[in-house]
Amino acid sequence: MQRRHFIQAAGATTLFTWLPAQAQAYPSRTVRMVVPFPPGGPTDSFARLYADALGKQLGQTVVVENKAGASGAIGSLDVKNSAADGYTLLFATASTHALYNLIEPNPRYSATDDFDYVGVLGGAPVALAVSPAMPKTLKGLVALAKEKPGKLNYGSPGTGTLLHVATERFKQMTGADITHIPYKGTGPALQDLMGGQIDMAVGTLGGLLPLHRSGKLRIVGVATAKRLSMAPDVMTIAESAEMSAPFEAMLWNVVAVPRNLPAPIMKALADATTAVMGAPAMNASLEEQGMFADLHIGDVAAGAYVKAEAAKWKPVITSLGAAIGR
Repeated sequence: MQRRHFIQAAGATTLFTWLPAQAQAYPSRTVRMVVPFPPGGPTDSFARLYADALGKQLGQTVVVENKAGASGAIGSLDVKNSAADGYTLLFATASTHALYNLIEPNPRYSATDDFDYVGVLGGAPVALAVSPAMPKTLKGLVALAKEKPGKLNYGSPGTGTLLHVATERFKQMTGADITHIPYKGTGPALQDLMGGQIDMAVGTLGGLLPLHRSGKLRIVGVATAKRLSMAPDVMTIAESAEMSAPFEAMLWNVVAVPRNLPAPIMKALADATTAVMGAPAMNASLEEQGMFADLHIGDVAAGAYVKAEAAKWKPVITSLGAAIGR
């Protein structure tokens, strides 16, 4: 073999043996996980549970960093612009990676083009609640709304949130004419619901359950395919409204990374995530907070889930148009 060809071959061999060695060494330092929302709330709580368990699986600390602002865009951009080396993760949500590109007229990132996905983990199911004086089922509420078009109202944590969009989809599917009242967060809406200022509110099952159990309000449906073991007395929305098709909506969470993460590192993160989310302790902790696991692990499965969710909500957002600022 000529000397030049020998050197080229040796260089190629070194390159291909170096790549697996780097993958085997991952992670060799602290991993940063960005939560694009303030501390507190279901997303931050889930993120910290996951980060702690992931760190134990990887043998390195996973530090949670809250970078809030612009409805999650600030933190998402931070991760998008980071190196694709596995040391920066994003604990993303349905809002940041299914709705953002549909609602934002001048998006600063693309959920499909700028990120790879370690996995969809699950999250908090959407639920509808009414005051004790209102009908006991969504079928009764829809009938009342049709008798009094535009007279009933509901509160959401804000225009363009998944909770708002999901309720608008419910209205479209049932023909219920219920006026939307946006609030700055779920808490103020629930206060007005309990005070009798509004007729219905949308929230997460975990956030509504304590008030439901205390009798301060009544959950009339949860947006899942079947009743949940954590709240067996709560009907699904499809069951409560006697709908012919399931009605599902969840504030899901997905672990995203900068685009073009090396495959060995992606596999390491995906394998660790599978172990984390399969642990009974993790599922028990989630259930205590009114959440549950719904796994779609790996870039192909998780990416398909994110795209499907965007496709599901796009017609609703398009129909709302100016109502959400488009």
